[in-house]
Amino acid sequence: MTSPEDQSPAPRPSGSSEPLGPVGPVGPSGPSGLEIKDRVYRSPAGMAGGVLLLGLAGWLGVDAIVSGDGRTPWLALASLILVVPLTIAFTLRPAVYAGQDRLRVRNPFRVIVLPWGQVAALRSGYSNEVVAASGKKFQLWAVPVSMRARKKANRQKARAAAAQPGGRGGLGGGGLGFGGLSRGDGAAVPDGPVRAETDRVMDELRELWEAREKEESAQGEVTVRWAWEIVGPAVAGAVVLGILLAVG
Repeated sequence: MTSPEDQSPAPRPSGSSEPLGPVGPVGPSGPSGLEIKDRVYRSPAGMAGGVLLLGLAGWLGVDAIVSGDGRTPWLALASLILVVPLTIAFTLRPAVYAGQDRLRVRNPFRVIVLPWGQVAALRSGYSNEVVAASGKKFQLWAVPVSMRARKKANRQKARAAAAQPGGRGGLGGGGLGFGGLSRGDGAAVPDGPVRAETDRVMDELRELWEAREKEESAQGEVTVRWAWEIVGPAVAGAVVLGILLAVG
């Protein structure tokens, strides 16, 4: 599950997700009546797993460096240089930053900046991805798809539909007809579709994109930068580890 964090001076509680609200005519600072705030989306489960893996790698690696004999300390050191950057890259590093003028995607080995005017689509399938106007696709690592969460949301949606008058649960009363929003027992049925958490995140990104894509300040070129701070140490660790194993 992915949690958005408010980047404004008065942040919302961690893990909260507020809809952007109805989009009106676009003005110089965004749609009228809509305050657009920079937001960052991360995967709490991925971050928690990364912290645990780093703790385990540090414990085993430091123990081997301190207590090992012969080549063992050097092998442990080279392994740490390789494993630590990769663990950070795939767990702690991924993030999606949604601003007023651009979308910044921080993936394990690259940082992609797409002005909203250069975004052609935001797609959700077996993975969530953004498609640039040039046709290039970039996966949103920080917003992973959970098929289990989707199935759960679909079951909730089916139960809500069955509880509505005119649904499979019965015709009900009150003359509300097929699209009524009240159950037979008088309790309200939530309006709007039931969605998985990451699908709601994608809906929010699409809403912001549709609101800002034609703004002059949201135009520009797509930039892609390699994360050399991750790639460099990982490659160095792999080379040193390979040399030690080869000469061993």
